Amino acid sequence: MDTLFSNIERSKRRANAPLAVRMRPQTLDQYVGQEEAVGEGSWLRRAIEHDTLSSVILYGPAGTGKTTLARIIANTTHAEFVEVSAVTGTVKDLRREIDNANSRLLAQGRRTILFVDEIHRFSRTQQDALLHAVEDRIVVLVGATTENPYFEVNGALISRSRVVELHPLADDDIGALVRRALIAEEGLRGAFTIEDDALREIVTLAGGDGRAALTSLELASQMALPTGDPSEADPEHPLAITVQNVLEANPRHGLPYDKSGDMHYDIISAFIKSMRGSDPDAALYWLARMIDGGEDPKFIARRIMICASEDIGNADPTALLVAEAAFRAAEVIGYPECRINLAQAAIYNALAPKSNACEASIDRALAEVRKGPRREVPNHLRDRHRPGSETYGAYLYPHDYPQGWVQQQYLPDGLEPGSLYHPGPRGWEAWRIEATARDRGIGRGPRQGTDAGERGGTAGGGDGVTPGEG
Repeated sequence: MDTLFSNIERSKRRANAPLAVRMRPQTLDQYVGQEEAVGEGSWLRRAIEHDTLSSVILYGPAGTGKTTLARIIANTTHAEFVEVSAVTGTVKDLRREIDNANSRLLAQGRRTILFVDEIHRFSRTQQDALLHAVEDRIVVLVGATTENPYFEVNGALISRSRVVELHPLADDDIGALVRRALIAEEGLRGAFTIEDDALREIVTLAGGDGRAALTSLELASQMALPTGDPSEADPEHPLAITVQNVLEANPRHGLPYDKSGDMHYDIISAFIKSMRGSDPDAALYWLARMIDGGEDPKFIARRIMICASEDIGNADPTALLVAEAAFRAAEVIGYPECRINLAQAAIYNALAPKSNACEASIDRALAEVRKGPRREVPNHLRDRHRPGSETYGAYLYPHDYPQGWVQQQYLPDGLEPGSLYHPGPRGWEAWRIEATARDRGIGRGPRQGTDAGERGGTAGGGDGVTPGEG
C-alpha cells in the first residue's frame, strides 16, 4: 500500500533517475511509436484500455518500449502488478508469487499480472514453473525479451501467450521523444534548446533506440553547461545544445549489434545477399557493422568462403582461393589488420561473375541419390583389380586422344548428360562449356599405334585406382 513516505521516496528516486527513466510514459497517449503493436484498434491497446489483458510476450530490440508498456499496464490495470527479476529470481521466488496470486484470486477475486523482464534469461526450469499458473490464469504473464522468443522461450509458454513484436523506433519518433524531453517538467524543463544538426545527430546515434536517444540528450545537455553541473540549468536563460556537444558526449558512434541474437543473423544475411547481389558498397557496410560490433573475423571469413562456392562457383574459381586466403589471414593476423583482408575478399565476391550451378548441381545429385533408384556403375568404369574384369568391356583412356576427350558413358544407366549440372551463362564456367563443346566437335579418334581402346587400368594411366581402392 502506498503511504506518504513511500510517495516521497518514489519522488526522490525519480528526481535522481536518468532522463530516460524520468521521461518514461505513464499512459498509452504518451507512448510514442509502435503503431502496429499498440496503435488504435490493435489487440494490445484494447486489452490494456479495457483491462482484459491475457499473457503476452513483448519482443524487440533494446529501447523500443517493452518495459515502458509493462509500466503502462501497471498504471492502468486494476489487477495486482508484481515483478520478478529474470537475473536474480529463483524458482522459489516464482512459486511464492504464484502462491500469493492464487490466494489473492481466491480471497479477493483479484487478478495478478506478473512482469518478467528479459524472460529469456530464465532457465528452462524457471520457465516450466510458470506453465500451470499461466495456463490456469492464476497469473497473467507479461514477458519482455530482446531475443527471439520462438528460440529462447519455452514453446509451451509461447503457446499460452501472444507474441507482440516491437520494432526500432522511426527517426520521427526519436525526434518527438527528444523534443518532448526538452520541455517536459520531468525532463529538461525548457532549460535547453537544440540545434537542428544536433537533433539529427542524436537521431542517427540512437539507431531506433529511444533510451539511447534520451541518454545522448542528457549527456549533451551537461556538455552545454559551462561547468557541467545540471543544477545550473535555468529555464529563464536556455542554452543551445550543439552538434559539438552531442559528439563530445558520444565520442564513439556504436550501432547496436549482438553476436548471438536476431541482429547477428539479420546482418550476416544482409552481408551475404549484398555479395550475391553484386553490390560492393552494401557488402562493405554490413561488413563494417559486424567488425564494429566485434564479430569473430573467422565467422565472417567462413561466410565469404561459402558465398564463393554457393553464389560464384566456377564462374570465377579464384573467388574461393581469395576467400580461403582471407580466412587464413583472419586466423593468423586478427583484428584490426585483417579487416582489410576481409574487405578485399568481400569486394572480390561482390564484383565476381555469379553462378549457383555448384550448389544447385550437387543438390540435384543428392536428391537423385537419396530418392532415385539404385544405379550400377557401368562395367567399363569398374575397378579392374579383380578376377573376371577382362569381361567388363573397353574403357577409353581420354589422354590417348588429341583433345584429351572421347565420347564415353560415365553416368549410370537412366541418367543423361546435363540432367544434374546446369552451367551458368557467365564467367569462366560459361567459357569452359563453350570451349569444351568446341573441342569435342573436332575429335579424331585415338593416336595410331596404341591400344587406347583396351587400356582399362593397365600401365599408362588407366582409371587411376590402386589395389584395394576399387
